[in-house]
Amino acid sequence: MSEWFIYRGTGQPDPERIGQLPAPPPWRAFDTPAVDYDVPALGPSSRRRLGARTVPLSIQDTGTLELVNASLYLRRPLLVTGEPGVGKSTLAHSVAYELGLGRVLEWPVVSRSELRDGLYTYDAIGRLQDAQLPGGQGAPDIGRYIKLGPLGTALLAADRPRVLLIDELDKSDIDLPNDLLNVLEEGAFAIPELERIADRTPVVEVLTDDGRRVAVTEGRVRCRAFPVVVMTSNREREFPAPLLRRCIPLDLRAPRDERLAALVQAHFGQGSYDGNRDIVDQFARAETDGALRPTDQLLNAIFLAQYAARDAAHRREEISDLLMQPLDRGPR
Repeated sequence: MSEWFIYRGTGQPDPERIGQLPAPPPWRAFDTPAVDYDVPALGPSSRRRLGARTVPLSIQDTGTLELVNASLYLRRPLLVTGEPGVGKSTLAHSVAYELGLGRVLEWPVVSRSELRDGLYTYDAIGRLQDAQLPGGQGAPDIGRYIKLGPLGTALLAADRPRVLLIDELDKSDIDLPNDLLNVLEEGAFAIPELERIADRTPVVEVLTDDGRRVAVTEGRVRCRAFPVVVMTSNREREFPAPLLRRCIPLDLRAPRDERLAALVQAHFGQGSYDGNRDIVDQFARAETDGALRPTDQLLNAIFLAQYAARDAAHRREEISDLLMQPLDRGPR
């Protein structure tokens, strides 16, 4: 294990590295004053993905670890490609867990996603309706109707960087990757609704994606420590060259051998790999036909086989056959 690695992929937090990232390059340093913002602890989404057991989950080859750590040192987004089910999203949760960076901010991208969805939302209609209530005192405080999105929350000026997962970016509208460029480069964005009133109300408290309230000054959000950004793609489209230039590319392979054993044990406990070796071997043999079989299928097969085996041992294999069909063909 190289000494310069911050993230080591062991599945265990290192007390000496909790929240301790090296200084960024001068061109990625931001001098924004820190805001008073309490980052919540790792959330249930991370615990669900990582499993309940404290065993190595993210064992990676050296090349993978080097690219993840290069992203951390350079403060550049990590663009993770790979087939569905190889652990692209889980990597973001693993980094947050090992480095003690709190709850992962998740932005699941769909075809209708726009940059503003990730930055913030403004409920203008709700504010207007509240202003028209009987006994109202004019327009209520605008901050009650503005909520920062996952990207907007990640760019708050916290001392410790947040982990932001932009999931399945390749499903987005064609404009979104280009729209991200300036925000990812500058680490800042404006909220026009607050900029317009900055001369009268320079500081406004808004809601974050974590459900906290935080002050925004003069209508602009500026990061202090650039977030750890993990963008995932299932290779359904090509990305523009300017975006690729700003990212560290990582092609993640499906977990096998030691990583597969760690994955099974993380979800089913110590000794579960040996106890389900028949299903794991069946999964490995099935993959020799070159068809896509995400590791979710293996976990599903092991889970159901535990119940099916109560009736008869041969039911384990039947369940495995049922669930390990390749994704590019229907059940036989």
